[in-house]
Amino acid sequence: MFVYIREAHPSDSNWADDEKLIEEPLTLTQRGTVASQCSRELSLTMPMVVDDMHDTVNQLYGAWPERIYVIDTDGNIAFKGGLGPFGFKPKKAEHALRALLDSE
Repeated sequence: MFVYIREAHPSDSNWADDEKLIEEPLTLTQRGTVASQCSRELSLTMPMVVDDMHDTVNQLYGAWPERIYVIDTDGNIAFKGGLGPFGFKPKKAEHALRALLDSE
């Protein structure tokens, strides 16, 4: 599952991305709209949920700027990737997920 957290480089911030002109969403509805746009642009095929406006998931998992977790069926963290962009290693997460699935 992909969890959309707060916008990393909103256009109305000091760390704006000149290629993506997305303002920081101020409501959950706005965040959901931006998340849907993200899903379409990245051609995601996995389910996506949106973090709340208090950034609960982001705070609990230290997800910003990007991070991959694999959670087992008991809710335990089976893999915790490094912080992005340099620690963002999808192949390592894939190997961990495959190992987890093979052990069941």
